[in-house]
Amino acid sequence: MSLPPGRPKEGGVPSGGTARSAREPISPPPGRPKEGSLPLGGTARSAKDAPMCTPSEHEQTLRGAVIATALAMNARGINRGKSGNVSARLRGGDFDGFVVTPTGLAYDETRAEDIVPMTLDGESRGSRLPSSEWRFHRDIYRARPEVSAVVHTHAPFATTLACLHRGIPAFHYMVAVAGGRDIRCAPYATFGTQELSDRVLVALDGRKACLLAHHGMIAVGTSLPDALALAVEVETLAEVYWRALQIGQPEVLADAEMDVMLEKFRTYGQPRRTKD
Repeated sequence: MSLPPGRPKEGGVPSGGTARSAREPISPPPGRPKEGSLPLGGTARSAKDAPMCTPSEHEQTLRGAVIATALAMNARGINRGKSGNVSARLRGGDFDGFVVTPTGLAYDETRAEDIVPMTLDGESRGSRLPSSEWRFHRDIYRARPEVSAVVHTHAPFATTLACLHRGIPAFHYMVAVAGGRDIRCAPYATFGTQELSDRVLVALDGRKACLLAHHGMIAVGTSLPDALALAVEVETLAEVYWRALQIGQPEVLADAEMDVMLEKFRTYGQPRRTKD
């Protein structure tokens, strides 16, 4: 197996010179919303007769957090350039859908008004086209009501394994953090297609992360920081697994032990504080 580049370097956050923890709250960058909507020319359906409106304060905050997450995944070395995409579930009033990064726009040039709101029917509003991968974002939110954020990256080590059609087996107990005994690799399909989305849903069944053959990875969570932290963890596991493969085929943990790990991760972490 030929060697890909070494461990990706952690970059500084856009507003400073030090890297942040993957679970640290993400502060949204500035930006002002635009009013109005623009038909999307067949990429996604534009909302018919959508009223001209200004995003709510919650939506505006969520748009900023999506941009900050996209910037953070590049800064943490799990994505590069314009590749990948990020979304967050948006509920409010009569709107049930999500906001997603626009297609083909550099993250450091993206402003709050560029983020695209979409319904779970595939309709969008705003002045930008949504990510070409909006279909699997929409379908994940439809199928998984507990998911509130989706992070898709072209992380180097995860993508290396995916190009070999390899998932990540239970070579390390932390594989259980992704929700199962292994991390599956979805079979290849052209990006942006319904076929890819269908395959993603199968690979994510009972899981919170998967690899995409010849493509990258997806991580989901109950929040943007959770999804980003999981994406970082999956890339770390992919790197360690790849390095182990340079020496030999690592042994995997028994299903019974992974079931113990899955139960431990259900209650892992700090308990929620109750109000007095």
